Amino acid sequence: MKQLTKAEEQIIQIMWQLGKTTVKEIRAQMSDPKPAVNTVSTIVRILESKGFVAHEKKGRGYLYYPVVQKEDYTRHSLRQIINNYFDGSFKNLVSFFAKKESVDVRELEDILKELNKNK
Repeated sequence: MKQLTKAEEQIIQIMWQLGKTTVKEIRAQMSDPKPAVNTVSTIVRILESKGFVAHEKKGRGYLYYPVVQKEDYTRHSLRQIINNYFDGSFKNLVSFFAKKESVDVRELEDILKELNKNK
């Protein structure tokens, strides 16, 4: 799976929320200052070329929709972060946040419960 730029991630996040949508509807969801419609359209086409988005014809325009699920991209991105920054170890990731972010013991217990539930 290819890595996305920040602009591409911003647009795919909106598309995951909206489902089938137009470029103008995507742009309407963006924060000010909003990029030009052509800019959003270009990014959507890049997402399509990367295999994240597809389209269907509707009238004179197109409806775009994500074909990569948010959960799949999240898993891929998190795996890359763990591999690149934590030597491929989930334990190192959790230890980092426990030390640097003052993770509460209850939060760690909740994480353990989730992990045990998913076994």
